[in-house]
Amino acid sequence: MPPFSPSSENVSTSVLPALAVWTPLPIRLVVGYGFMAHGYAKFSRGPETFAAVLHTLGVPEPLLAAWAATLTELIGCAAVMAGVLIPWVSIPMAFVLLTALVTVHLPYGFFSVKFAEVTEAGIKFGPVGYEILLLYLAGLAALVLGGPGALSLQAWIEQRQQRGQDRAGLESLARRP
Repeated sequence: MPPFSPSSENVSTSVLPALAVWTPLPIRLVVGYGFMAHGYAKFSRGPETFAAVLHTLGVPEPLLAAWAATLTELIGCAAVMAGVLIPWVSIPMAFVLLTALVTVHLPYGFFSVKFAEVTEAGIKFGPVGYEILLLYLAGLAALVLGGPGALSLQAWIEQRQQRGQDRAGLESLARRP
């Protein structure tokens, strides 16, 4: 048996290599759901409500920015959950995350969960840091670099295109004398 070499192309560090093609699915579902929840919250309350928050933060053209963020989150979540166009939709999605990180979360530090106080009524939490935003950015980066996986609209489209090319090749071979 040859010695273990981590640089070998046949070596997998996964416990179940056959299942590795499915690993993007939970990332897509969690990242997509997170964007859907935030986008839907903005949309259901009315982007004008979010625009008031953006105005308070000093964001220029707050109504336009509110609509842009809302639509980015809703369209981006659909694309990520379906597993299609991820390299393209991740750009505005990352911009929304980085904007939130700089304008809101950065002053509160890294941690997303901070105990402000514990009372008889329960635990009160402090302001949210940027930890979760970094996890969303890492999830988007993993999907851009690794692809959306086997159970994705992109994989289905690519399989259909390949079948069409295969069929066209076979038909051209069949027409040769």
